[in-house]
Amino acid sequence: MSTLQLDGVSLHYEEAGQGIPVLLLHGLGSSGGDWEWVIPRLANGYRLIVPDARGHGRSSKPPGAYGVPLFARDIAGLCDALGLTRVHVVGLSMGGMMGFQLALDRPDLVRSLVIVNSGPEVVARTLKRKFEFTVRRVLLRLLGPKGLAKMLAPRLFPKPEQAALRERVLTGISANDPDAYRRATLGLLGWSVMARLPDIRCPVLAVHSERDYTPLSAKQAYVDLLPHARLHVLTDSGHAAPLDQPGPLTDAVEDFLRTVDAGSAQDSALGA
Repeated sequence: MSTLQLDGVSLHYEEAGQGIPVLLLHGLGSSGGDWEWVIPRLANGYRLIVPDARGHGRSSKPPGAYGVPLFARDIAGLCDALGLTRVHVVGLSMGGMMGFQLALDRPDLVRSLVIVNSGPEVVARTLKRKFEFTVRRVLLRLLGPKGLAKMLAPRLFPKPEQAALRERVLTGISANDPDAYRRATLGLLGWSVMARLPDIRCPVLAVHSERDYTPLSAKQAYVDLLPHARLHVLTDSGHAAPLDQPGPLTDAVEDFLRTVDAGSAQDSALGA
């Protein structure tokens, strides 16, 4: 494990493997541990960088407002400090939002994007969505991370045989610093890069789990706005795909990365 001091924040990250660099970005209230069962296979062919975002995991939790642009700027700074260029970015949920932001703010840095059960905005465009946001704020204030974890765990892993995964989520989210978790959550609400999607020129793979919170149609809608994107569906999977379907998810990611890298190699040969 390693730690980088960057603009007032201490970022924890882990590395594994060698080759073309791949960033694995975790979800809200979680850590790089989201990718525990994906790392061993991907590390066979790639150099993996697995950070904890500010306010999460073993990274520091400085005061002030959080948000997707800030999280992405931290990760870009980490990549710059490590001398990384042309990185594959794989993001789950909040990590996917960070991936979108990185591809727009630092197109020089991003080789490709894999967006797992995420989207390019967290905006309340309907009365139902506005009500959901209000309820989330109230529950967050009243229950804190532990109370929310008790509600989220059964939704993430509803099957009887997934008891160990439910306990993992309960333990992980409950361990969050309440103030940092609140600021991270509020920092996502209202974020959007939907109007800028046509500016993302790198290849994109959007992964949808059958039991994800948002429907397949919502992901197809944003995929249609991206110049070079396709959609992949994971069967028998919920929102936390790296935990309930690590094998099929890794298969999809590896196939996509190999295709992107093969295309890049061909373009280089033709240019030569």
